[in-house]
Amino acid sequence: MGRLTGGDPSLLRRINSAVVLHALRGAGSPTLTDLTRVTGLSRPTVEGVIEGLIEAGLVAESVPEEGEARRQGRPARRFRFRVEAGHLLGVEIGPHRIAALVSGLDGRIIGAGSREVSETASADDRLERVRLVIADVLRRTGIARTSLRAVGVGSPGIVEADGTVRLGTALPGWTGLALGQRLQRSFRCPVLVENDANAAAVAEHWKGSGKDSDDIVFVLAGLSPGAGSLIGGRLHRGFGGAAGEIGALHLLGREVSPETLLSHTDEPLHPLDEQAVANVFALARHGDPRAKAAVERFLQRLVHDVAALVLALDPEVVVIGGWAAGLDGVLDPLRDELARYCLRPPRVTLSLLGEAAVATGALRLALDHVEEELFAVEGTVTARH
Repeated sequence: MGRLTGGDPSLLRRINSAVVLHALRGAGSPTLTDLTRVTGLSRPTVEGVIEGLIEAGLVAESVPEEGEARRQGRPARRFRFRVEAGHLLGVEIGPHRIAALVSGLDGRIIGAGSREVSETASADDRLERVRLVIADVLRRTGIARTSLRAVGVGSPGIVEADGTVRLGTALPGWTGLALGQRLQRSFRCPVLVENDANAAAVAEHWKGSGKDSDDIVFVLAGLSPGAGSLIGGRLHRGFGGAAGEIGALHLLGREVSPETLLSHTDEPLHPLDEQAVANVFALARHGDPRAKAAVERFLQRLVHDVAALVLALDPEVVVIGGWAAGLDGVLDPLRDELARYCLRPPRVTLSLLGEAAVATGALRLALDHVEEELFAVEGTVTARH
């Protein structure tokens, strides 16, 4: 499945094809009359476009129901968008797990899978685990790899437009990794790599806590938090892809590292040891004075980091995700402190998608890419130009 018109040089025909296909995808099984009314195109034009789309495998004629045929004699021809004409893949590459989602061309998830991976795994071992998860999901759903039209990937780190991780301190061997190029070897379709917090922000805007707003900040909370932002419905990456790296704010004159900040002992925590972090919060809930002080320091740092971004962007909603979203006592202090620091405090809420946020956003990346080709959509929230 290439572009709608193949080698057809006619701009008008390309526009008409996109208009008709868009109308088809938004309807059930419309007739030619329905499509003529919705698109404003002439009936002969719609008929010609439909035949071309059928030949391209993007549209099929719907079989009339038996009752409809009895009532009306020969029923009007009806058509549908073939969501099964291709498939999309969304992948999360994280410190502790690899996850994948697969969908049809409508973005509806039809398969999922995940596997744990060690935070100390090498880049090669982690990529091999990625390949295993993808192969398993495709096998279980019965989807051929050649049916994939786009693959989206969410990864920690500052990701350049070509999928290279310019800086990725969370995973061993990740800085400088040509991630997009390495993954592209396994696919015939485009592979689109995005920062994990950015992908999660897109996911929350699509299906989560931010779906009713076009100005949102998603905070992937942790010892070194990251954030993704949508401004006016468009993902904001910054000039070099480093927008939202609020975890680096501790470098601005602060002597205490995040690993030391949340430690209730004299030893810093490992930045990827989520269980150790959870233990500190549990001890704090049970009244341990050193743990309570550590949690208070952590919350104050997180509030200051988020407040800096909120003051700069003035979002309507701040969505909290990542492992900190599952820990008691994060949300209310954030609301209270943002009300103190910010001129217009945003609504603060937890992620609705939980651990599925990054893979879901990666899937939306793939869907945006395909939609841009199918419907000539300009300026989708994730499109890179």
